Amino acid sequence: MAKVAVITDSNSGITQQMGKDMGVTVVPMPFMIGGETYYEGVTMSREEFFQRMGSGEKIITSQPSPGEVMKIWDRALEKNDQVVYIPMSSGLSGSCQSALMFAEDYDGRVQVVNNQRISVTMRASVLDALALAEKGFDAVRIREILEKEKFESSIYIMLDTLEYLKRGGRITPAAAAIGTLLRLKPVLQIQGEKLDAYSKARTVNQGKTTMLAAMKKDINERFGGTETETCHLYAVHASCPDTFAPWREEVRAAFPGFRVFDDVLSLSVCTHIGPGALAIACSKKLEIPEL
Repeated sequence: MAKVAVITDSNSGITQQMGKDMGVTVVPMPFMIGGETYYEGVTMSREEFFQRMGSGEKIITSQPSPGEVMKIWDRALEKNDQVVYIPMSSGLSGSCQSALMFAEDYDGRVQVVNNQRISVTMRASVLDALALAEKGFDAVRIREILEKEKFESSIYIMLDTLEYLKRGGRITPAAAAIGTLLRLKPVLQIQGEKLDAYSKARTVNQGKTTMLAAMKKDINERFGGTETETCHLYAVHASCPDTFAPWREEVRAAFPGFRVFDDVLSLSVCTHIGPGALAIACSKKLEIPEL
């Protein structure tokens, strides 16, 4: 049976310490701030990230260098037969496509999973990969299984501000000004490979209702229904613990048959949406096949 190492990047929300506890290597994602490069969870903490974002500094996401990624793979292959590498969705970053090219030099020993996920749903894929490796699946089969399940997840996010979409060029300054004037609370969705607009709410409560209804619809129509716990369900936020506290209780009340995990959005997502966002996410539970 092949010994398989699971590697991911910090877009999954898995910290360096969590990775050590789980037995997963986490590639830290770089951010550019003021002409300097910082690495998530290594040279920049989550607290410092939001502090500098709040002070108005421009934060630009980047990709890990090819050399660093391959160095991590090489170290893993010293003690393992194969590597499963789970990067951020190819629809949201070029790092997955880059990794696929690097892996061509490894004669199949490194399998890059393009399963179109980010943040908490990407973390679920990492946990599934660990379970599959423990069961005895090799890297190729783990990649195939995870990619087959790649669209079995949903994330809905209600923004607190339009400022960061404006900074990232995703909306015009005029649209941001009008939205702010009208106090709109946009709800975005991450379905597979991209971040899209879902609806515009006029109040926080309307935005919450929209997200809960959208998630119920997804679970009922795509993920097996709410009568049994068919999904991993998450109440999520971006650096707003005070407004998150009532939100997580509303999620629990809306899905009484589910265990709801509390979590935070990964910094790569927060770069584009800013602090204060509330979200709900789910990923369908993987049924591990027989070998």
